[in-house]
Amino acid sequence: MRLGDDGSDNFIDRTGRGGLGFGGGGGGNLLGCLLPLVASRFGIVGVLILLLGYCALTSLGGGGGLLPSSGEPTASTPAGQSTLSVEDRRVLSGVLLSTEQVWGALFQRNGQKYQPAEMVAYSNSDQSGCGAAQAAMGPFYCPTDRRIYIDPQFFSELSRRYNAPGDFAQAYVIAHEVGHHIQNLEGTLDRAQQAQARAANAQGNAIQVGVELQADCYAGVWAAHARDAQGSILEPGDLEEGMRAAEAIGDDALTKGRVSPDNFTHGTSAQRMAALRTGTQSGNPASCKFN
Repeated sequence: MRLGDDGSDNFIDRTGRGGLGFGGGGGGNLLGCLLPLVASRFGIVGVLILLLGYCALTSLGGGGGLLPSSGEPTASTPAGQSTLSVEDRRVLSGVLLSTEQVWGALFQRNGQKYQPAEMVAYSNSDQSGCGAAQAAMGPFYCPTDRRIYIDPQFFSELSRRYNAPGDFAQAYVIAHEVGHHIQNLEGTLDRAQQAQARAANAQGNAIQVGVELQADCYAGVWAAHARDAQGSILEPGDLEEGMRAAEAIGDDALTKGRVSPDNFTHGTSAQRMAALRTGTQSGNPASCKFN
């Protein structure tokens, strides 16, 4: 991707401050399902929910994980000193800025004002408005404080463990979480959570799959509109990077046939790739229907 030097003012670097906020505050135990969590985590917590049926779908407001992460600690640095690489900062802050520009313009077309999400980059652990954030959870969006949380070490795992390298694969992760922010602004997350509360387990899973696929589609919409003065910021091979990432995080790929489709919470590889493709080809948020 062609990303400039500019970055979002809504990007917060907390890397190097490790170990923030376990215990209390904002929301309790993520595995306890005591509050509506986040629509979408790229982490091991969600996969455990998928494999074990833990909490079923009571944690919609946020969904399960899209990619397991080993949660290995990042290298130690002096306390308070940022561990964020120049390249990771460029991608995280630059893509966040691009999503703000794209969604700001799309909202304006409908006579609305876009309210951007903030993004917090952290090391190992942090505290979110939805409770403790841990590297093993992967990136997630918290609707309570309207922030995206990510340990940048996740990108290494995305490349190394799941064979999905490239800056656009990383951008897809970011744009997917921004997609959940759009759903929060639209009220989709609230409606989905209410529907889940009335649904049986299999139906509740299907609701969550719909939420995740819509966020994938919204990521594609962003990609379709991401431009600068020279045209699209996408380069040859970028969309293929995104498709490889979408394929790698399908429920069927992650569970390797060990889980019944009725227990899928994010969609199959084919569904995720199709949703991303729909967004990139249409560029129209209306094409990203939530069933």
